[in-house]
Amino acid sequence: MTVCSVCRSALRRHIDLLRKQRQRRMHSSNSGHGADPSTPAKRRLSTPPPTQDQVPTPNNVPTLNFWQRLGPFTRAAQAYARAQRKRPYVTQVCTSLFIYFCSDISAQSMGGRDYDPTRTARSLLIGSLSSIPSYHWFVWLSENFNYRSRLLSIATKVVVNQICFTPVFNTYFFGMQALLSGATLAETWERIVHTVPVSCVNSCKLWPAVTAFSFAFLPLEYRPVFGGVIAVGWQTYLSYLNRLAEQRVAAQVQTKGMQEAGIEVAA
Repeated sequence: MTVCSVCRSALRRHIDLLRKQRQRRMHSSNSGHGADPSTPAKRRLSTPPPTQDQVPTPNNVPTLNFWQRLGPFTRAAQAYARAQRKRPYVTQVCTSLFIYFCSDISAQSMGGRDYDPTRTARSLLIGSLSSIPSYHWFVWLSENFNYRSRLLSIATKVVVNQICFTPVFNTYFFGMQALLSGATLAETWERIVHTVPVSCVNSCKLWPAVTAFSFAFLPLEYRPVFGGVIAVGWQTYLSYLNRLAEQRVAAQVQTKGMQEAGIEVAA
């Protein structure tokens, strides 16, 4: 064996020793980080770092609904929703009293006559009696007619509400107004005949859109707030129709009395 071959053998052994030491260091480094030593180096490098909490940015922060971004109105609606969940009956009665009070004051101001507190008292009584049944109706409507198609569900709720609830409620409203004002059954029926069909037809211009929007976008506890705001104007309209019917009936009674007394009435 020559000196050259001995040197080559020693150099090879030294290179092998360095290679083994390097492999041991890589193995210990990977083991300390929990990596699999059999995993290729390129794959280990491509592994993403452990996930951490995302920093809020405009792209990952969820967008609030429009009714949650109205400042004082949102806080008032949230307080109402808490009261609605805690004491639904008391909240509904108080809401109805407020709606009917505002609508009756508005309707009386449109007539140009002096304020009549008796009319307001009648409206408050009618509203308080109808508040709980109306609340149960809309809860029942929310829990039923829920199909796979959301559009079909909302459309069915709107149609059922217009066919079932609107005529019954309007008949109750005008009938109670007549009875509490001292009208006879015949006069009450005549007032219903003159007011209910007109109010039902005109309700189709407003309440289907209100009902659809409410069921489509608002949670259950916020629907009375939204409906109550619309109902102030609607109850004003109903009170106005009731007042016109009262004037028509009063004119007919006066005409009949004059005819019975033999006084000629101009056509």
